[in-house]
Amino acid sequence: MTTRRPDASEIRTTCPRDCYDRCGLLVRVRNGVVDRVAGDPAHPHTRGTICGKCATAYNGLWLDDTQRIQTPLRRAGVKGSGAFTPIGWDAALEEIAARFTEVSASHGAHTILHAHYQGTYAVIACQFPNRFFHRLGATEVDPGTICDKAGHVALTAMYGTSFVGFDPRTAQAAGALFVWGANPSHSGPVTDRYWLDEFKGVTVVVDPLKTDTARRADLHLQLRPGTDVALVYGMLAVMLREHLLDTAFLARHVRGWAAVAAEIAALTPARAASITGVPLALIEQAARLYAGGPCLLWMGIGLQRQRHGGDVVRAVALLPPATGNLGRVGTGFLYMNGYESVDLPVEWLTMPALAPGPLHTISHMDLAATLADPRRAHAFVNWNTNVLASAADQGRLRAALQRDGLFTVVIDPFLTDTARHADIVLPAAGFLEFDDLVFSYFQRTVSAQVKVREPVGDALPNQEICRRLARCMGMTDAALFESDEQLIARVLGRVAPGLDFDALKAAGTAFVHATPRVQFADLRFATPSGLIEIDADAFTAAGLAAAPRVTDAGAAAPGSFRLLSPSHAWLMNSTYGNDPAIRRRLGPASLLMNAADAEALGVQDGAEVDVRHHGASLPLQVSVTDATPPGVLVCYKSRWPGLDPSGHNVNVLNPGLRADLGDSTAVNSLVVTLAPRGAR
Repeated sequence: MTTRRPDASEIRTTCPRDCYDRCGLLVRVRNGVVDRVAGDPAHPHTRGTICGKCATAYNGLWLDDTQRIQTPLRRAGVKGSGAFTPIGWDAALEEIAARFTEVSASHGAHTILHAHYQGTYAVIACQFPNRFFHRLGATEVDPGTICDKAGHVALTAMYGTSFVGFDPRTAQAAGALFVWGANPSHSGPVTDRYWLDEFKGVTVVVDPLKTDTARRADLHLQLRPGTDVALVYGMLAVMLREHLLDTAFLARHVRGWAAVAAEIAALTPARAASITGVPLALIEQAARLYAGGPCLLWMGIGLQRQRHGGDVVRAVALLPPATGNLGRVGTGFLYMNGYESVDLPVEWLTMPALAPGPLHTISHMDLAATLADPRRAHAFVNWNTNVLASAADQGRLRAALQRDGLFTVVIDPFLTDTARHADIVLPAAGFLEFDDLVFSYFQRTVSAQVKVREPVGDALPNQEICRRLARCMGMTDAALFESDEQLIARVLGRVAPGLDFDALKAAGTAFVHATPRVQFADLRFATPSGLIEIDADAFTAAGLAAAPRVTDAGAAAPGSFRLLSPSHAWLMNSTYGNDPAIRRRLGPASLLMNAADAEALGVQDGAEVDVRHHGASLPLQVSVTDATPPGVLVCYKSRWPGLDPSGHNVNVLNPGLRADLGDSTAVNSLVVTLAPRGAR
């Protein structure tokens, strides 16, 4: 049932997806029914544009109420069958509360696991439920380990923070912009279209793939996957040779440079070219551009999804201090502008102090094994994510979710692959169905997510589900029951004093800081020494050397290939994987392959092959392209496994490879073999 808004034909709100853009939206309501979601021309960055995938899904599946879960469901068949019986909220919550109480008493609350990610990135819906799970004493499946943790650990160790990057508004003062390991054309298409295309300086893209962003760049350094450290050292060796290093900055603000200097001395620019596959002339050109400054550095999340991902980020992060490209307008780096960049501690939202004892976490790389072990997991809650599409070791994970002794609860708007394996499914409200706040992790802005309609059926926002569950379990902590209105007011009061929610709704989006901020303007770093620590204790504790090391790039043996699984232009993680129009856009599950590799293998465009690794096999259709270099294959992530004939996606091939820091994913280090479809 929808709310009639005869006085408002268009309502301004914000896209809360896991994306750099944070597009402003105008929702048209006609006769009380939402009939169109479009871009907001008044938005300062997205200017009335929204990406194709959101425009398609928001005007397709997300407006089809018949496809939504509308009431709590109890399993009526075997796990994975998708057979459920509708039940009421009281019955569902009482059953969950009883099972959680039983598990806590018999085995300990730490054997209740919960996994979450960025199904919605709105502040309350994304963060508030953690209060309940902290109070319960449940084990959190660390969300960063499936995505970006290695980079965060590396940058925090070096600089004291990974969540405060350059302010994109300072780009007008930069002479060059390096986009290293990011593909905005897929993961931030509106930012790519406007902010990046309108940059006045020289754009350099460092990426193994010829992405659309790379094709438009002034300079594309198409390195072999995993050779980033060698490329950095090659650039630094050029700077050393041509006296372009900022030795005064290094002496004043950096600890541990001597070890880096030794590595540079051992690697000539010519050797770096040989290792990386990047021509020497391009390495020299890039080094001069970066050292010439002012220069901005955008480090992508995919950069660190490899075995040496932490060391890779650590190496790339050497470039700003080596050249003095810090502390001045038009300089700095960006990995993510998180809550910290707007002075909003995440602990303020998630309340870890509610926990009755030590906090328990595991890596996503351990999720399948943990859920399969009846000693370590008796209950599992999946919310704001779809682990059967996104997590490693997919075959083992599916088997674990079919275990009868594992009581599973899924909170979701749709019946995902993961939800089909639940004992209880709880219907989550969509982003048009409740008020919230949205912060960008690129621009330093705050935006209003505005309730446009009533929730579909009996659906509830994530946070309200957790409030009701806390009440049902007899919890009384006031923090568990703080209302959306109260939390919105408190957050705005902290980050934007004087701005209330009504004013924000009228504006849609507001800058948290009226004037652009310079990253590390005071050149003080929140590390133990107050310096940039190349040799931080976190690196030593992880077994890393005093400086990043040039390591084996993961070059495949004859007959093997390096497999990358980046974001697809038409998918937002797995959020839109069930939209029929988007599925038509996706076509069959494909394997991008260089023409030279296809010719050597005798494989034609459109041929079917089996991709194999670690005893698993995935059938894919070959797509011959110039986007991948020889020896490198691409299979895009996030397809819904149950909607593909094989019943799997690329994560069936990943046994849970780990990076060198943070127990984080190293999925881009997969080395696979190929065989004609059906061959033994």
